[in-house]
Amino acid sequence: MKILQLDKNHPLINAQLTEKGFVIEEDHVSTYSEVLDKIGNFDGVIIRSRIPIDESFLLKGKNLRFIARVGAGLENIDTEKAKQLGISIISSPEGNRDSVAEHVVGMLLVLTNRLFIASQEVKKGIWKREENRGDELLGKTFGIIGYGNMGKATAKRLSGFGLKVIFHDVLPNLSDEFATQVSLDELKNQADILSLHIPITDDTFHLIDEKFISEMKKDFYLVNTARGKNVKTKDLVEAIKSGKIKGAALDVLEFEKSSFENLDYQNSDLEFLLNSEKVIVTPHIAGWSHQSKEKLAQVIVDKILCEFG
Repeated sequence: MKILQLDKNHPLINAQLTEKGFVIEEDHVSTYSEVLDKIGNFDGVIIRSRIPIDESFLLKGKNLRFIARVGAGLENIDTEKAKQLGISIISSPEGNRDSVAEHVVGMLLVLTNRLFIASQEVKKGIWKREENRGDELLGKTFGIIGYGNMGKATAKRLSGFGLKVIFHDVLPNLSDEFATQVSLDELKNQADILSLHIPITDDTFHLIDEKFISEMKKDFYLVNTARGKNVKTKDLVEAIKSGKIKGAALDVLEFEKSSFENLDYQNSDLEFLLNSEKVIVTPHIAGWSHQSKEKLAQVIVDKILCEFG
């Protein structure tokens, strides 16, 4: 089988698949239209986010048997059309779930204990103790929306913090030793902290908006390592200003490019987030550890070999 790899990934993908007789072509620079001109020559494609796999792409790829996404999200792939054409969709959320979970905990601890602010102040010769009192996690209720690979890994990491962990998911009967499944209304009633671990769909676009925020019984912290468009930024800003949202830890932003490589545009709401002491922002790196790069690649290779090896 001939495979086109459109993004830079861990070299083990090329090495292991080549060893098994696959022919790999690396192309990290061609434009969308240039890729369309040649995709018909390939049996499979391995991507991250650089090139959208839309209907035109799929129709041009008349010999495609699979699309492998090195990562979890599939929003850049027309999955329905792929299924109609009999093309397998492969993803690797197992590869970076641990990285995401650790990032959630890290961001939350930095936010609730004012670690970044206090460190910057001390480096400038400012010594404030009372102003930098932390807010302990012990005894709080941590609410997760979406209990797939990322949500479960996050709950597992929190097991030693003395938190009550609850979650809501569209699938039933997912409770385990680390978290208890509840209705969305019950989560809104109990949660002191809300963490998102959901894809971006019609149902989850701007899920966290003014209405949702107002329905939260308590003032709460928001953590988002899922997709930026799960949160309506304008409403998030207003909730931070009012104190309803006590602080936000954001690894993803509504204003990112579809490739996740940079911001698409900036506005006053983004400027507020970037300048607020109540907000921690990172550049879509929650699943981006040194270890996850290798694990993501290995999961992809294993799944390709399992189905087509």
